[in-house]
Amino acid sequence: MSFITYMIENHEQILSLFIEHVELTVIAVGLAIILGIPIGILISYVKKLNKPVLGVASVIQAIPSMALLGFAIPFLGIGTLPAIVMVVLYSLLPIIKNTYTGIQSIDKNMLEAATGIGLTKWQVLYKIQIPLALPVIMAGIRISSVTAVGLMTMAAFIGGGGLGFLVFSGIRTVNNAQILAGAIPACLLALFVDYIFGMIEKLVTPISLQKETGYSKQVLKKKRFHQKMILGITALLLLLIFLITTIKNQTPSNAITVGSKDFTEQNILCHMVSDVIEEETDLPVVRSCNLGGTQICFSALQTGSIDLYIDYTGTVYGDTLNYTPISDIEEVYQTVKRDLKDQYQIDVLEQMGFNNTYALAVRRDTQEKYQLKTMSDLARVSSELTISPSLEFINRQDGLVGATEVYHFQFQDVIGIDGSPRYTALSNHESDVIDAFSTDGLLKKFDLVLLEDDQHFFPPYYAIPLVREETLQEYPELKPVLNRLGMALNNEVMSELNYQVDELGKSPERVAEEFLETLPENYFQ
Repeated sequence: MSFITYMIENHEQILSLFIEHVELTVIAVGLAIILGIPIGILISYVKKLNKPVLGVASVIQAIPSMALLGFAIPFLGIGTLPAIVMVVLYSLLPIIKNTYTGIQSIDKNMLEAATGIGLTKWQVLYKIQIPLALPVIMAGIRISSVTAVGLMTMAAFIGGGGLGFLVFSGIRTVNNAQILAGAIPACLLALFVDYIFGMIEKLVTPISLQKETGYSKQVLKKKRFHQKMILGITALLLLLIFLITTIKNQTPSNAITVGSKDFTEQNILCHMVSDVIEEETDLPVVRSCNLGGTQICFSALQTGSIDLYIDYTGTVYGDTLNYTPISDIEEVYQTVKRDLKDQYQIDVLEQMGFNNTYALAVRRDTQEKYQLKTMSDLARVSSELTISPSLEFINRQDGLVGATEVYHFQFQDVIGIDGSPRYTALSNHESDVIDAFSTDGLLKKFDLVLLEDDQHFFPPYYAIPLVREETLQEYPELKPVLNRLGMALNNEVMSELNYQVDELGKSPERVAEEFLETLPENYFQ
């Protein structure tokens, strides 16, 4: 699908995500300015605070954004709040530093003269120091605002929305048109933001400090009038956007929030579960798809940021509960059901009909060259091969760590690559082995071969709905509906649905809707 075709077919979604991105960026930059300028002024007066404040701001700037989001979720939940907090923290350093630098660079003789004519410290600050420091302060604000546009794409990882949803969804499904549909509007927004703040800088900087000496006063007045008109129109548009969004996003008190992890199958399930709840009950639904990995979703469930999401028995058993992986389907399920109820007050509903277990995949030429059929065969030649597993798979006991203990792998190199780029690396012969899920649509797209787990290492990964206990007690009608949905899904069905998104370019929402339309009319009754 070409970029233009994708833009035309998905223009409503792109516009909606663009508006979300604008809102989040405006709020974050506004808060950063409100906090950063006073702090910069404070440390210019209280010298002892200079190094500690700038040091803390610099350390925050050095923390990876994903790590900062991960730290924030247990305290702030998911959605827009942690995303805004993250961007505010990252935006503070340029504003604080430039405010401090601008004030400190003012000629001392001028300040002494101001004091000599009887101006108080407050009068010196707002009549002399701030006006003279404004060009430097505005330079810091412009840097922060442009950076904030790019950083706000990370909001998509925790259900905050914005253009990052298109970028990261496109990366996972190897859909360049979708990546561009998110990246190009973000770039244009960054340029527009820089233009607007450049205009504000000229308006707030005294004419005597500006370098437009070639213009007459009349021309300067005309230019300023046009600039004020543009800023006024921009402000009115932003106000209108905020009003419409506020009215549109009012959530009923009985709304069920459905979450999901950040890959194709999970997004399909998120929309499928949401559609079923809306159709078969009287409950409104808030969709928080594409949140991130297991820990993010599970933390969100614990804190009440979401009410339910679909996980997998083996993931909960090995990764969340830290049991040694086993292959007994019933024991894994019953242990997960019991422990989540006892330890976390989370109800586990019936297993769905598909087992999305881990598997190792290779290209057909690799399989033929080394005569690979099983993972034991792979272990025999692993010293000659490079594996590019997902970051989660590398560190899990039910992933590469445990598999290496059982099969005694000795890979030539282990290069962690998250999401669909690992499929691209495999296809480009930059690696030889990757981890995959048995229902991945990308397996069919790239024509890969799954190796048999002949030692039965990987535990079962049957999909299971996890629901907060208090949610299920208040809305017991959720249980039969979700259990019935699970019966309609199997490995073949789920693999085909994933393929429709990953290869055919359909949206997860559309795929979920079309599948539900194939079920008998009274299926859930």
